[in-house]
Amino acid sequence: MTRANPTLITDTDSLVALCDRLSEAEFLTVDTEFMRESTYWPKLCLIQVADGTEAQAIDPLAEGLDLAPFWSLMVKGRPLKVFHACRQDLEIVYQATGTLPNKLFDTQLAAMVCGYGDQVGYESLVNQLARHSLDKSARFTDWARRPLTERQVSYALGDVTHLRVIYHRLAEELGRNGRASWLSEEVDALLDPATYRVEPEDAWRRIKTRTTAPRFLGMLREAAAWREREAQRADQPRNRIAKDEVLLELAAEPPASQEALASVRGLGRKLAGNRSGRELMDALERGRQTPEDDLPQVEKKRRIADKTPPIADMLKLFLKIRAQESGVAARLIASAADVEAIARDDDADVPALKGWRRRLYGDEALKMKHGRLALAGTGKGEVEVVELE
Repeated sequence: MTRANPTLITDTDSLVALCDRLSEAEFLTVDTEFMRESTYWPKLCLIQVADGTEAQAIDPLAEGLDLAPFWSLMVKGRPLKVFHACRQDLEIVYQATGTLPNKLFDTQLAAMVCGYGDQVGYESLVNQLARHSLDKSARFTDWARRPLTERQVSYALGDVTHLRVIYHRLAEELGRNGRASWLSEEVDALLDPATYRVEPEDAWRRIKTRTTAPRFLGMLREAAAWREREAQRADQPRNRIAKDEVLLELAAEPPASQEALASVRGLGRKLAGNRSGRELMDALERGRQTPEDDLPQVEKKRRIADKTPPIADMLKLFLKIRAQESGVAARLIASAADVEAIARDDDADVPALKGWRRRLYGDEALKMKHGRLALAGTGKGEVEVVELE
């Protein structure tokens, strides 16, 4: 027989006391457990937080618990907030508060900047930097079920206790290698509220389609916006409302009437007579009536022969060399699409031509493109960069 962990915080007074204690810390390590398989919005099930001396778990599902003190600590508090791969954690913070943490450190980004590989996982960093092996017994826990056992809570707290060691090691390494400003640039991008805003009118951009006809895209934009609003309202995954292929069919061959929705494969027959169906038909009508100048415009893909200039192959090899020399994952410096864009355009709007990436790779990539740098074999099976007069 198991029992709930007595240290699990389930009442507002205890949470206020915890936040008061944590508010004076230099840094906090933070993690969340959530479920979203059957919902549109992530369902927050557990919060783990630690400073240098204590680690606690907070139960967001506890009846009557007011999380306001914790959210205030996250977005206004003095401590630096340390996460690992925090994109989804920040989404939860943004949904709860409408804003983002005021101070942030992401150990996955820091590890990539310090040469630990591309999108390095938490378990790998625990092994390498904390010299510890993670307990995997509760990895597939249903965090929404109550009560949680002591073992489950202890497992969850490991995600913030080991993170303290990882943070210290990476912060020290950034101090030695002088790349703290690189990490700051990456964190600034993470803290852009636009990343976490859900705009129904932009939902169509996530749908893969070969058709670039503006009228079709206008119909798809309205249908996808309808689905997004329905999913938000019902708090259900998008595909439970309608799959992408259904939206593509609606955009290509919109039904003549609401009653005709009943014959569209993949749509619920109830749409033929309810509010959601009327709103879908209104959305499709807006797509029909949108003026030509307001329809989405998508540039047609370049022919394969034009898409990748031969110089791109040399720039990709140069990227590999720079990544090896600097100990930074090549994909963090530049994507293949970035390199191809640089090969076509000196002023390409890509990350590789901005900030620390430009200093590390972009400027010299442009020199190579214009014949001022070259790659040469050393005779020992290696390649070196040679400056040309």
